[in-house]
Amino acid sequence: MVRKEFAGVFPYLVSPVDSEGRVKESVLASLVKHLIKKGVHGLTPLGSTGEFAYLTWPQRQRVVEVAVEAAAGRVPVVAGVAHTSIPEAVRQAKEMEKIGVDGILAIMDTYFPVSAEGVAAYFRGIAEAVSLPVVLYTNPTFSATQLSAEVIETLAAVPNIRYLKDASANTGNLLTLMNRLEGKIKVFSASAHIPLAVMMFGGVGWMAGPSCVVPEESVRLYELARQRHWEEAIILQKRLWGINWVFQKYALAPCIKACLELQGFPVGDPIPPLQPLKGPAVKEIEAVLSALGALASETR
Repeated sequence: MVRKEFAGVFPYLVSPVDSEGRVKESVLASLVKHLIKKGVHGLTPLGSTGEFAYLTWPQRQRVVEVAVEAAAGRVPVVAGVAHTSIPEAVRQAKEMEKIGVDGILAIMDTYFPVSAEGVAAYFRGIAEAVSLPVVLYTNPTFSATQLSAEVIETLAAVPNIRYLKDASANTGNLLTLMNRLEGKIKVFSASAHIPLAVMMFGGVGWMAGPSCVVPEESVRLYELARQRHWEEAIILQKRLWGINWVFQKYALAPCIKACLELQGFPVGDPIPPLQPLKGPAVKEIEAVLSALGALASETR
């Protein structure tokens, strides 16, 4: 089977769950269809914006099932797989393949530091368990263990480890890594703060939460970068800075759920122990969305 290459804007989906723990299926399906209509190139459920760490396994399954069903093959769905143990991560990856996802976003959910050999074994185990393309995810902010350049180079020898999603926002390290990889692994930015820099270095797109809130503008930014219209792209990147700022200022999931509620998607509150944003925080987010023409009446 020939698989299409992943490239472009892959929004991180939220996980809408009601107060009784049930996935709000119609809300998620509506959001998926909206994002596809706005031109996104793929979808990523169970990333950090998707609150994977707070979901039960049945909830994770259902979120991905709904995303796959709603996407209906129109864009690839790359589902997050995360755990502290290799056997459980492998089990999750196999289940995601059965559901029908197009790729795996492999996340190492660590508490204690793990050796380089252990890190490589974790990601290799996931990749060898499935026939799908695998995206390695490195996020220095949220993990006790990091994917070093040496480990990534080692993992590049695994045939279906094809992509890296880098959330370091360190452009120097990223450029060094991309030079060392020599195209063996393609790079997505995981930060909506520096997508243009990543594209200039040879990246293929970005997977990020803000694209869920401003999908049309994100796709436009990608197209400008792909066509190397850097001056226009920089102007648009600066215009979108407000949404990146509130995502940086407030916790990811509470922020994106507040954004989507203001846009008319009843995604509900963050999953406990995360708490919803209130009062001045919501007003600040509303002002940012209004300045971008991205409130409920303006986005559909």
